[in-house]
Amino acid sequence: MRGKNCLVLVVAVLLTISVSVCFGAESAGAPSVFFPETNFEFSPVLEDSMVVHEFVIQNTGDATLNVDRVKTG
Repeated sequence: MRGKNCLVLVVAVLLTISVSVCFGAESAGAPSVFFPETNFEFSPVLEDSMVVHEFVIQNTGDATLNVDRVKTG
């Protein structure tokens, strides 16, 4: 019985170490998005006028940030 408990303990420790290594490696080389401005409200405009505003997206991480989809709120 003692050998079985020891085996369970060793497996639990190895599982804990492998999970922490996997998650640690993932965060080390990951992109991180930062939006200096998250919303913008236009002043009143005439009908059929075109208005434009550019939002800045910054990657503060250390891997490539891919923007796959953008939609309005």
